[in-house]
Amino acid sequence: MTDLRTLRPPRNQVPLHDLEVPAPGVLPFALGSFDTIGPLSRAAFPHRHSFHEVVYVTEGRGTHVLDLVEWPLEPPQLWVLLPGQVHHWAGAHGLDGWVLLFNEDFLLRHPEDAGLLRVLAGRPWLRPDRAQDRAITGLFGEMLREHQAGEPGFPGVLQAYLHVLLVRALRASAPAPSGRPVAPRAAELADRFGRLIADPDRADRTVGSFARELGVSTGRLHELVKEATGRTPALLIRRQQILEAKRLLVATELTVREVAAGAGFPDPSYFCRFFRREVGLTPGEFRARAGGNHHDPGARSIDGCPAGPVPS
Repeated sequence: MTDLRTLRPPRNQVPLHDLEVPAPGVLPFALGSFDTIGPLSRAAFPHRHSFHEVVYVTEGRGTHVLDLVEWPLEPPQLWVLLPGQVHHWAGAHGLDGWVLLFNEDFLLRHPEDAGLLRVLAGRPWLRPDRAQDRAITGLFGEMLREHQAGEPGFPGVLQAYLHVLLVRALRASAPAPSGRPVAPRAAELADRFGRLIADPDRADRTVGSFARELGVSTGRLHELVKEATGRTPALLIRRQQILEAKRLLVATELTVREVAAGAGFPDPSYFCRFFRREVGLTPGEFRARAGGNHHDPGARSIDGCPAGPVPS
C-alpha cells in the first residue's frame, strides 16, 4: 500500500506532500477517490508535491488554485500537477472524482509520458465532453480494478493504462494545430530542460549550468529549446524564477531576502528590481494584492526594495 503524507517543513517553507511506500520494490502508485486517498487530497492550504498527480473532478463546487491562478470548479475537469507546483482547494464543497498519484519511477516503461505530463500541466482548462468523460472515467475504473486485483504483470498494465489516459486527455485538450512539427531531438531536450528549471531547490540557474548538465553547448541549447518552445532558455528561466518567487510570496512568510534566495537571486536588491520589471509590482505589493501570508513584524520589510534599473 502507498500512503500520501505531508512533510511539514519550517513555517517559512511551502508544505510538501510526499508519496511514501512501505518497502523497497513497492509500486510508487496510488489511485482512488478523494475519500479513499484521504483528507490531504482536499488540502485547503498551499502545498507542493514530490510526485505527479492527475486529478479528475467529477463533482463539486469551489475553486482550484494552481500556481496562483484560480480555476472555478465546473466538472468534469482534469488537471495534471507536476512535482514542485503549488496548489490547493479553496472553498471546495462536495469534491469528488479520481486522484492518481505516482512518482518518476512509474514512467520508466513509457519515458515519453514525462513530456505528455508537461504538456497537459500547461493546459489546466481541460474539460472533456460527454463522450470523452465516459472514456476517461472508464480508464480510471479499469486502472483501479487492475491495481486492486494485483495479478501478475499488473504494474505494466497500469503503466500502459496511464499512457492511454494521457493520450486521451491530450486529445481532449488539443489546441488547433499550427506551425511546423518539432524535431524529436528538440522536443526531448526542451522537456529535460523544462524539468530541470522547475526544480525549486536548484542553486545554479544559469543557461551555462543547464547546458553542461544536459551535455550540450549553450548555443545548441538555445537553438533546440527555441525550436521546440518558441522561447529562449534565458526567458524560460526568468519566467520560472518569477513563478517561484510568486509561490513563495503567497504561500510563506519569507522576507524579501529569503524569497530572493529561494527564487535563485543571491542579491535581494537585484531581485526587487527584476521582480518589479517583470511583474509591474514590488514583491510587497504583489503579496498584499494576492492576499499572501505576512512575515513577522520584527523581520525586515518585504517592501524595502530600492529603486533603479535592472541590468539586462
